[in-house]
Amino acid sequence: MARKLMAGIALALMAGTASARDVVIHAGRLIDGTGAAPRAQVSILIHDDRITAIQPGYVAPVGAEVVDLSNATVLPGLIDCHVHIMSAWHDGDPIRLAVTTTDYDALIDGVNDARATLLAGFTSIRDVGDPTIAVVALKKAVAKGEIPGPRMWVSGNPLGPTGGHGDPANGLLPEFGEIQSWKEALVDSPEQARQTVRRMWRDGVDLIKIMPSGGVMSIGDDPKLQLMADDEIKAVIDTAHALGLKVAAHAHGKQAIDHTIALGVDSIEHGSYADASSYTLFKAHGTYLVPTMLVGQKVYERARAHPEQLNPSTAAKALVVGPLLAKNLHDAHAAGVKIAFGTDTFGLSKHGENAQEFAIEVAAGLSPMEAIMTATHNAADLIGDLADIGSIQPGRYADIIAVTADPLKDVRVLERVDFVMKGGTVVKAAGKPL
Repeated sequence: MARKLMAGIALALMAGTASARDVVIHAGRLIDGTGAAPRAQVSILIHDDRITAIQPGYVAPVGAEVVDLSNATVLPGLIDCHVHIMSAWHDGDPIRLAVTTTDYDALIDGVNDARATLLAGFTSIRDVGDPTIAVVALKKAVAKGEIPGPRMWVSGNPLGPTGGHGDPANGLLPEFGEIQSWKEALVDSPEQARQTVRRMWRDGVDLIKIMPSGGVMSIGDDPKLQLMADDEIKAVIDTAHALGLKVAAHAHGKQAIDHTIALGVDSIEHGSYADASSYTLFKAHGTYLVPTMLVGQKVYERARAHPEQLNPSTAAKALVVGPLLAKNLHDAHAAGVKIAFGTDTFGLSKHGENAQEFAIEVAAGLSPMEAIMTATHNAADLIGDLADIGSIQPGRYADIIAVTADPLKDVRVLERVDFVMKGGTVVKAAGKPL
């Protein structure tokens, strides 16, 4: 397979990244991301960075470069709707790193992590919590082609109340609460919320992330409790929507989930303590659940095996919340809630290991095709860009991956992506970066 794949893309490699070129991919099996049944032996025609046609059989238009994936399963580039691309702080003690590293250090990590994510087959991501100015700069550099990485939609710093899940000073000396940069994302009134959203829009974010409930990785706060007031949540959502920005809400507790959905949020991240009445609200409002199963599994495993590597409150919370995430996804899926793929990758798992989420989704009750849809069509729909990403159809970006086996039989093959094309340019072939 490797030899044939390399031979099939030889012409594409010689052409490099030159513009105004035509490429045709011969796909042995195509899962196009629309939910349609797989198709065998089709040709995907590409001009520059866009797909122009899907044709039955293997065609070779005059002048087109041929990429031979006739022995592979071809899919749209994958999408992770919940990452922290500049964060890897759980590679070490989080408190020490919080007070000894800067946003510049995180940005350097982000360059490497963006490349690893792209090479894993994730050609688009939604970053929902990294330092605003730095992550916007990273997004711009990727968009310009200055560094390799996935297409990025970024929220910047998540917004939450003093003492809430997003307050960096939790558990530290009171003096740390006076660090100005740590206070920029704290909102404790509707007026402050409106002003902060408007400033972040000016700074270049694509969406807003809020923290209406407590969390697991933070020190001391309770994930079951709603910590943002309804009027603060509403002010964020209304202001963001007026600016054309979607809003993602970190919410574990039922009250925070239910209230935030009713106030118009676009997605709930985690959703641990949701119940049947919550799922009714999800469906009534068209709200997405981003279940973040991978982080739940990883923090649960660490809390059991190495609790000393976590702060004590996190270790205790992880043992409870980890299993709840799996139950919540099973129940939400059974109830018909819309699910979008998200891993919450930030250091408990490595950037580039995102596809491990698929097997956890399947174990929770999704079929392999449904799991793939969470990271293609559904994720693109949540981001708000179905016209460009999430499927292999005419007019979409030529963001295309391939694996050597059938992911509908074993979804874990998506953890070993052999071919990656982003915008018509091959960045990985035969399992090797180019």
